[in-house]
Amino acid sequence: MATLASTVKWQAFHLQAAVTTSSQPPAWTAIQPQPTDHTVQQHLRLEAFEGKFDVKEFVGTISEKLIAQSKSHAGPFDPKPFIRTFEAAVDKLITVRKDVQTKTEQMEKSVRVGEREYSKKMAELNRGFEAVGQSFTGMENKMNEVGRTAIRVGEQLESVHQQRQRAQAAYDLIDYYNQFSRGDTSQVDSLKKEGKQGRRQVAVLLRRLNVVAKDVDLPIAEKTRENIDKYCEKFEKDMLHLFDRAYRKGDPKMMHHCAQTLLDFNGGASCVQVYVNQHDFFINRVRETNHADDAQLWDALPDPDASPPKDEPGLAELFKEIRGTVGQEAQIVQAVFPNPPYVMQVFLQRVFAQSIQQHLENLVNAGSAISDLAFLRMLQMVHRQTAILVEDLKGYELPSTGPKSPEGSDFQRSLTGASSVSSAAHSASVSTMLETAMEELFVPYLEGNRYIERESKNLTELYASFLTTFTRYHGRVQKGGKSSMFDRVVNQLSATAATTSTTGGTTTSAAAAAAILRYGGLSAKEQEKEEPVQEEDGQLNINVAEIMLRWHAEAVGRCVELSLTGDVPKHAFALLRVLAAAIGSTYIELALETAQAKVEVADGKAEPNLQSLDILSEVDYICHLWQQYVNMAILPLASSSVTIRREMTVFNNQTVSRIEGGANHIIQKVADAIIAWLSSQLTKQKRTDFKPRNDDLSFARVNTEPCEACCETLEKVRDAAKSTLSGKNLEVFLTEIGVAFHSLLLEHLKKFPVSATGGLMLAKDLKSYQDTVATFGIPALHERFEFIRQLGNVFLVRPDILKSYITEGYLGRIDATLLRPYLAQRSDWGQAEKGFNDSTGDDGGASEVKGLRDRFGMGRLSMIMKDLEPLNLRDHMTMPSLPERFTGLSMPSRAAFGGTNGGP
Repeated sequence: MATLASTVKWQAFHLQAAVTTSSQPPAWTAIQPQPTDHTVQQHLRLEAFEGKFDVKEFVGTISEKLIAQSKSHAGPFDPKPFIRTFEAAVDKLITVRKDVQTKTEQMEKSVRVGEREYSKKMAELNRGFEAVGQSFTGMENKMNEVGRTAIRVGEQLESVHQQRQRAQAAYDLIDYYNQFSRGDTSQVDSLKKEGKQGRRQVAVLLRRLNVVAKDVDLPIAEKTRENIDKYCEKFEKDMLHLFDRAYRKGDPKMMHHCAQTLLDFNGGASCVQVYVNQHDFFINRVRETNHADDAQLWDALPDPDASPPKDEPGLAELFKEIRGTVGQEAQIVQAVFPNPPYVMQVFLQRVFAQSIQQHLENLVNAGSAISDLAFLRMLQMVHRQTAILVEDLKGYELPSTGPKSPEGSDFQRSLTGASSVSSAAHSASVSTMLETAMEELFVPYLEGNRYIERESKNLTELYASFLTTFTRYHGRVQKGGKSSMFDRVVNQLSATAATTSTTGGTTTSAAAAAAILRYGGLSAKEQEKEEPVQEEDGQLNINVAEIMLRWHAEAVGRCVELSLTGDVPKHAFALLRVLAAAIGSTYIELALETAQAKVEVADGKAEPNLQSLDILSEVDYICHLWQQYVNMAILPLASSSVTIRREMTVFNNQTVSRIEGGANHIIQKVADAIIAWLSSQLTKQKRTDFKPRNDDLSFARVNTEPCEACCETLEKVRDAAKSTLSGKNLEVFLTEIGVAFHSLLLEHLKKFPVSATGGLMLAKDLKSYQDTVATFGIPALHERFEFIRQLGNVFLVRPDILKSYITEGYLGRIDATLLRPYLAQRSDWGQAEKGFNDSTGDDGGASEVKGLRDRFGMGRLSMIMKDLEPLNLRDHMTMPSLPERFTGLSMPSRAAFGGTNGGP
């Protein structure tokens, strides 16, 4: 109705607008309206205003015909037809508007009446709905009250039922107890024959009777207890026999019934044992290890240069069979037994304790019969493969379904006592059991210090065997000489090998020492059968060090894998000690000791043997490689233990310090021998070399014989040093040689008279010295030998310019009185000395010389040489301690051993 009223109002609005627009007649004339034709009447009907209305279109439609008529008549425009038509249209529109208004008012009245009736009906409906809602609320309250009453009644009924069950159970127990006291089992037998349900009831009843029989204190209690025990034993045997028959027939339903019944009876442990013991995997499975099938693996096992084995065919076959068997058993156990996790644990424990352990013992015993390395490699391989197997078997973690027993009352639980076997079986998961089983499997080989002692013994024997020829060579070289470090090492090893532990057994240290003596050929008996050795057998070789480090790295890898996490730092330190003893003491220090002995016994009057420097290069490379290995592979393993890491660092510093001390001692001895040789060559200088009698012969020579010998020696020293040393070590060594030779020349020039022509020979010699030392490439030596050259020129200048020459350049820095020993060797010094004294005695001359001295800031020869004093190598042989985080060794040589630029 509201829609209808809106439509009517909208039509009335359009009509009123049309009437309003068209009902304004022109004021300039009064013309009577004319009746409109049929077309105009169609547009003035009410239906024309119901749709979309346009005033312009409406006016155009009415006047369309009039416009056409006006165009058809010639003459002026006649508005009268238009006026009459529109006046008639306006009158019609007014009539239509009145009709519309009348209809609108009627419709509005009808709408208001309808709205009032609708409101009344809605109010009545709301009152009806409220009444229905109140009825439902009342009904719901009544239902809730009835429900609460039913719950209370149910609780009371449950309590009554439980009391009745307790009473019935107590009555049945007492009745059956009395029957057993009389020896009557007919009723129990009949109950057992009722099928599966009867057997389960008998199992529960017998378990209760066992509990009651232990608490009853009556005269007939002992006999009754015996009767009950006998019947329980017979019942268990019958159920196990039934389970065995079902197992052989492959009847999983009957097996499940027997397992569940025995679980209700005594926890089901006997049923599980029968199932596991009769499994085909454990019956008639005698595995024999046949090494002939894989001879290549066993032949390469004791070879330290061969790769460790990844797998063993027999072990791989066994583990493959275990994976397949466990996969099948997991499904069977889950379908048959009510407590599958416990059964899987028992089965897997049997697998580890019988099959895997037996094969493990065969393999490691076979490896142990070959060598310690074969034993350790086989143990590592089995451990790795077993760990992979354990991870695979952890995927068979079965869900625990719990015992499916019909009993559930408190009284029954108090009587049954909850099977301890079943509850214990669920306390640990299969994953935990597997980890424990694997740990127990390797306890005989890894417990305590057994593993690390055998690992250390293996490395010691390998190193001793590998260095047999090396140690025998150095033993022969040092034999017969004074007591050396080699002798001390041999004596100490002999004493250690002779010691035994307090229990009478040989200690690990004693065994290791005996192995070194045995493999090194150091015992008295074996020394009698020594084979010939060559020079190259005793030389250091970085390839040997690489092999030793590779063997050690394999041992460290085994240590990390086989040791407990908390024992890794301690075991890594033990292996570091073995490596330090082998590569440090037995290899490097022994070679340094031999080299030092050779230098010490060398003839001081003979040309020094610079081959002793060759060992320093190899020591440098080996120590760098060794310490980088320690930094990257050993020290990170001790990161979890600050104490052990600190001990490692201190121990490593001490070992390296000993090596550097030996290297420093050698290079010091070599330097001393070089300086002594140069000094001996200078002593061969003839007094007539710089004061020749035959000038032609003198000029025919380029240099004197001592000069040529010294330059040749210096060139050999330079070449040998640059080929064996580098960085700061090379610089310090050549600096000392140059400084010491410079000092020798200063003393040498004081001893020989020099003539005018001899001064030319001296200048040639000094120039050769300067050029040779310049090839050292040491800036500190350039100034020293330039001073020597200018000092030699004092024998060439004329006496009249001698005074001015010594006051200029390098010589100007020196007090003239310090130069007198050199000037006195001039052959014309007798005539030149008087003028020189007069000039120097003059105040002006003295002031001039003093001014030069002040200008250069030097007044004495000792002061100009103060910064260039010969270096004392022994004062500089220090080794900086390694930082807490070791960054590797820089193996310098000579005075600054331990410097950062000493490495190659």
